[in-house]
Amino acid sequence: MDIRQHIRTIPDFPKPGILFYDISTLLAHSAAWKAAMEQLADAVRPHRPDVLAGIESRGFLTAAPLALMLGLGFIMVRKKGKLPGPTIPFTYDLEYGSDTIEIQADAVEPGQRVVVLDDLLATGGTANAAVQLLRKVGATVPACAVIIELTFLRGRARLDVPTTSLVAYDE
Repeated sequence: MDIRQHIRTIPDFPKPGILFYDISTLLAHSAAWKAAMEQLADAVRPHRPDVLAGIESRGFLTAAPLALMLGLGFIMVRKKGKLPGPTIPFTYDLEYGSDTIEIQADAVEPGQRVVVLDDLLATGGTANAAVQLLRKVGATVPACAVIIELTFLRGRARLDVPTTSLVAYDE
C-alpha cells in the first residue's frame, strides 16, 4: 500500500509559507496505518532493539504501537518539565536559541539497544538530540525510523545512525 496517499498536506500551517504534512489522515485509515506499522516493523526489527523511544509528541503515536507489535518496551523523549520524577536532560542548539529534551532517569539501562522513532524527519536537530541523550545514559542507538522525511532539509546528514523513512518529500 502506498501510504503517501493517506498523508494530507496543509499549506500555511503553522505559519505562512510552511507546508504541513499531516498524519492524522493516515491514523484515521486503519488499513493504511496497519501497513505503515508493518513497514516500520520490517525496518526496525533487523536492528534488534530492546526498547523503542518516541519523540514528543507524534513520535509517541509511531513508537508506542510499534513497540507493542514487536513485543518491546516504549520510552518517551519529551520537552523539559513534562515527565514526572527524576529526569536526564539534554540541551541542544536550534537555529535561534536552544531547547532541552528529557527522559526519565530510569527509562534506559546501560547497554540497552534503543531505536528512535518520530513521525517526521526535517532538519534532524531533535532526532540527533534524542540519539545523543540516549547515548549519554549508556544506551546503544542502532537506528532511527520515521514515517515522513523532508529530504530537502537534509536532516539525515545530522544523524550518525542508519535512518529509515517510509515516505520522502523532495520539496
